[in-house]
Amino acid sequence: MLRATGLTRRYGGVTALSEVDITLARGEVHAVVGENGAGKSTLVKILSGVLRPDAGALSLDGAPVAFSGVGDAVGRGVALVAQELAVFPDLTVAENLFPLSPPRRGLLLSSRRMASLAAPVLAELGLDVPLGARAGELPLADQQLLEIGRALLRDPAVLILDEPTSALPREAVERLMSVLRQLLSRGVAVLYVSHFIEEVLRIASRITVLRDGRAVLAGVEAKSVDLDGVVTAMLGDREVARAIERTPPRHRPPAIVVEDPAFAVAEGEIVGLAGLQGAGHLEVLAALSGRVPSPSRIHIGGRPAPRSVRAAVRAGIAFVPSDRKRYGLMLDKPLWQNTSAVSWLALGRGGRWLHRGRHVSAARALSARLRIRGAPDDPVSSLSGGNQQKVVVAKWLSSEPSVLLLDDPTRGVDVGARAEMHAVIVELAASGKPVLLASTDLAELCELCDRVLVFQRGRVVARLTRSELSEQALSVAMNAGFTQ
Repeated sequence: MLRATGLTRRYGGVTALSEVDITLARGEVHAVVGENGAGKSTLVKILSGVLRPDAGALSLDGAPVAFSGVGDAVGRGVALVAQELAVFPDLTVAENLFPLSPPRRGLLLSSRRMASLAAPVLAELGLDVPLGARAGELPLADQQLLEIGRALLRDPAVLILDEPTSALPREAVERLMSVLRQLLSRGVAVLYVSHFIEEVLRIASRITVLRDGRAVLAGVEAKSVDLDGVVTAMLGDREVARAIERTPPRHRPPAIVVEDPAFAVAEGEIVGLAGLQGAGHLEVLAALSGRVPSPSRIHIGGRPAPRSVRAAVRAGIAFVPSDRKRYGLMLDKPLWQNTSAVSWLALGRGGRWLHRGRHVSAARALSARLRIRGAPDDPVSSLSGGNQQKVVVAKWLSSEPSVLLLDDPTRGVDVGARAEMHAVIVELAASGKPVLLASTDLAELCELCDRVLVFQRGRVVARLTRSELSEQALSVAMNAGFTQ
């Protein structure tokens, strides 16, 4: 349905994509994987009309094509769900679903027609939200489903999904997989970009692996490769960092105490927070980070919880949000200004005057530590999504926090970077810092946490120790609950 040959794209002196071929056939999923910065986003942007290649050609349904822009691609049946969400926060859900050509009755928008068209698609995705609600007020997972719904309403012949499940809980992922199978039965061609390799192996017919802008595996059958083979192709000679064996801290004083729901986090302990959307676990992070007033008594380091974000930052509380675009980054600023945002701008460390060279040097050190692909002067908006996520973590590391609050800290990062970031989290806990970790990735909770608290309706319904942790046990607790 869509064929690309010899695609090449350069940014200044950097070749982001080099002579890549890819074919999307009717009724199949062709997955693309690779490290952050491997060229996946550039490929997606060319195929969807966002960018034009410097070399190479495209053909659509057998005929040569050169998209003049996203609107042209959409008009020809190519729909994109981008990794960086493009929700219009001040518009309603309905207006977000029909941004280009909303149904009208005369000169006025037809709300009834919008609702009749949107209802079956939203139901299929399991997105139960009022069509008149402001999109910016929806949780991140619902915003991601909203974008997918927008693409499906265009009835595409080619659907390009760039990290479509990075913010979705497990039950929403399963619904999306079901929807994809229905699309495939109708002959839709799907390009699926994801860092969840197990997910890719489950849904894809063929796989292309990019490394440093080149296809090192090109359209191989998914059944002919396994997890280790894909990871080896992605990373080349570089090995994935091994999980650090750690013993849960014993007899350490509590660093965080919450009275309702009652729990405590000791110094050097990593405690996971799990739950379905709206279960109340994320509200705990919001209260501890000063983003919302807490209805219960919370003490951090023996002091009452901060009542504002500013107070939390000054108290050494680091909060890594899942929505990096809205809350984590200054997208129009260079990398070095983002990494120094907390330590210099918020905390005033390094003196009153800006010492650019010092901040640039610090940014280089943090980039090396977290393997961020980008120069200090590069605007953060130009980095891949996974590298942007690493910048969010880097800016908090530079502030040397005393408490870590993490909400999906590895959202959108590749398997190698995920392991490296896990090692950093374990290292910080080993130094005595308490860590609270919420994640939609159940495997991440099992790998990192000393114990996990499972929430439902604002209450802790299960407390799983490290020896009890498994993805199955977490899933059962989140969906069924326990009687305490």
